[in-house]
Amino acid sequence: MLTTKISSLALAAALLTSSQALAWGQNGHRIVGELASLHLTPTTQNALLPLLEGDSLAEVSTWADEMRSDNSTFWRKKSSKWHYINVTDAENMHKHVHHDVSSKEQVKNVLDGMYYGINVLKSDKSSLNEKRFALRFLVHLVGDSHQPFHAGRADDHGGNKISVTFFGDKTNLHSTWDTRLIENERLSYTEFTNFIKTSNSAIIEDYLNSEPADWLLESHHIAENIYNLNETDISYGYIYKYMPTVKTRLQQGGIRLAGLLNQIFDKNAQPLKEALKTSNTATLNN
Repeated sequence: MLTTKISSLALAAALLTSSQALAWGQNGHRIVGELASLHLTPTTQNALLPLLEGDSLAEVSTWADEMRSDNSTFWRKKSSKWHYINVTDAENMHKHVHHDVSSKEQVKNVLDGMYYGINVLKSDKSSLNEKRFALRFLVHLVGDSHQPFHAGRADDHGGNKISVTFFGDKTNLHSTWDTRLIENERLSYTEFTNFIKTSNSAIIEDYLNSEPADWLLESHHIAENIYNLNETDISYGYIYKYMPTVKTRLQQGGIRLAGLLNQIFDKNAQPLKEALKTSNTATLNN
């Protein structure tokens, strides 16, 4: 049952299981990265070359999950909290924005993690290695922020503790949204990207008229709606109902990632056409 109470939720709740740190699965993250690459300005593309080291945004998009196997304390003990946020007052999500996050130790959730990446990439004091780390994590976290259950409930670990069946197979709600809904389309990440890419200026403008806290608030509302409908037997009807949402979130993630990178690296990028809105934060406008 999805009828679990929201209890004792707090910003940066106790460290959740490592499975909550995996969003969209590999294909989902690669779709976001691949779609973003289609909307980068030439200036941004050139600025990213030394940071990507020959890789694409799609290729680095899964790095933050793959590094979870590293034996260092950061990856084993501290990195998980970068991938999600739990708040009791979601309507006040913007109050949880910390624009000045400049060190890894300050990161308590995915929102902090994105601003850490932004600040490092914009700073002339950051080393090349620090910027490479920041870019790879930022690409991943923008994807995470668009997966509804990374702004879900702490007490069920973002849906990880909610058992469901997917065409009769036992799984959990989080995994269903991470991987199974996307993989059920039986498309490669490039094929999926080609299906959802858009050049519609009105859609792009709408998506870029936003900032990171907005993305997480959207995710939270989607997750709450899914929780409240209490659907545990997932098959064709569920897929028909929710695949448009999955596709929209991936599309939004890709376009917004490009807009964010354009805003960081290309001072001439056009707001609401190529970059996020200019009225974001002072941090983004420096």
